[in-house]
Amino acid sequence: MANTASSRKSARTSEIRRQRNASLSSTMRTAIKNVKKAVASGDKAAAAAALNASVSKIDRTASKGVIHRNAAARHKSRLAQAVKSLEK
Repeated sequence: MANTASSRKSARTSEIRRQRNASLSSTMRTAIKNVKKAVASGDKAAAAAALNASVSKIDRTASKGVIHRNAAARHKSRLAQAVKSLEK
């Protein structure tokens, strides 16, 4: 357990940040799964709508520093590529 007042506060704030980051990551992962499910079902309209929603969530997660901006770009690119493959 933390001994000094500053380290106790640091432990408290770290726990708050951890919970917030976990929540944001979970929301982002769910959005990504929704796009993958829509692509697997072959529904182009649903996949495009899910992609639009997930891009917003991915960007929000990256802007808060939970994931790196390049990781966000990679997720968005791969999802967009999967949705675009439905057109063929």
